[in-house]
Amino acid sequence: MATDYGTRTPAQRHTLHPALRAPFSGRAWKEFAYLLLNLPMGILFFVYVVTTVSLSAGLLVTFIGIPLLAAALVGCRGLGAVERMRARALLGLETPSPLPIRGKKSGLMSWVGAVLKSGVSWRHLLYGFLHFPWALFSFVTSVTVMATGWSLFLYPLWQWVFPEYTDQDGIALFSDGTNDFYLDTPFETAATSVVGLVLVLASPWLIRGLTGVDRVLVAGLLGPSKLAERVSELESDRGVVVDTAAADLRRIERDLHDGAQARLVALAMDLGLAKEKLLNDPEAAARMVDEAHGEVKVALQELRDLARGIHPAVLTDRGLDAALSSVASRCTVPVQVEVDLDQRPAAAIEGIAYFTVSELLQNVSKHSGAGRASVDVWRMQDRLMLQVADDGRGGANTSAGTGLAGLAERLDSVDGILVVDSPVGGPTTVTAELPWRK
Repeated sequence: MATDYGTRTPAQRHTLHPALRAPFSGRAWKEFAYLLLNLPMGILFFVYVVTTVSLSAGLLVTFIGIPLLAAALVGCRGLGAVERMRARALLGLETPSPLPIRGKKSGLMSWVGAVLKSGVSWRHLLYGFLHFPWALFSFVTSVTVMATGWSLFLYPLWQWVFPEYTDQDGIALFSDGTNDFYLDTPFETAATSVVGLVLVLASPWLIRGLTGVDRVLVAGLLGPSKLAERVSELESDRGVVVDTAAADLRRIERDLHDGAQARLVALAMDLGLAKEKLLNDPEAAARMVDEAHGEVKVALQELRDLARGIHPAVLTDRGLDAALSSVASRCTVPVQVEVDLDQRPAAAIEGIAYFTVSELLQNVSKHSGAGRASVDVWRMQDRLMLQVADDGRGGANTSAGTGLAGLAERLDSVDGILVVDSPVGGPTTVTAELPWRK
């Protein structure tokens, strides 16, 4: 049987076990380089913090001490930016930059007050104190393990140096001035190399553990606070909600203007003409009234469809099961609806869930080319789960400019998630997750 080696994964192409490859991997050497730089960066940061804080504290009795302390904190933020960049380059750690400092008013004292009240600035200062002892320990440990491991592993290659240039036969394992024990026999040399190999194989995992502490320090002390991240997220979500509401209002206005409003205007004109012909040509007036009656029915149906798209009465009265069954009945492909909820979620979440399924089923009708579809709704702890699947052509995605992208933004505004699994050729499965919020 022929084997297609071109389709093998990188993991399959490696013949060595990951534990044997680790000492030679780029990740291990990048992490080791990070620990080597820890010491000079730790010294620089620590000396800066101690010097500037001591100087500022000594001058606090004067006016210059407070601005100087604020400037010292800003310098700590600058060094923190260097540390984040170093962690990003060597550890692959993406730590967002904290929000810039802004005073409530313009002026030096407002800026100084904002700096001194910033918890992020003080966390950078704390990093400078805490990182130095850890940098010293991690530097000494990593260098010792790496140097010892590789030197012992390669001992058979350089053991000849001892008898050639010194008065001993090999590494002195024991010496008390009278009795000496050197590692010089073939067995002892081989055993030394095996011990070195063990250290070499263990060193990447030790280094990974050491850099794990650095990851915690950088992410916990040099990144934005959880509160600031949440505020930024809520501000972004608020913008999405405002934009979505404005778009919905424009859609409703357009639908009313182009649909029901235009029909009602034409209806008023037809009834006016019918009124004029009522005495002179009763039969023509009757035909015009009959046509107007048909227009009234169409306008009422358009208004019902518009109201159903905003928030249908069946959703308020009977819940998601009945409302989604009604939406499914209007889909161009057969849709199986399964709703397994023991109670109703919050009204706002219920409305978003209805809108989400409606939009997804419209996509199924317009774009999927599917023969059948299904809708499943269930509760998982404090989350409302929705899943719409079809056997269509697939290829759906949430890239910018698509309806799914807008739907994902709408769900994100209420801490929801939209996941699309739609390989080219199908099938397509779209899963939405919403907070329950009873």
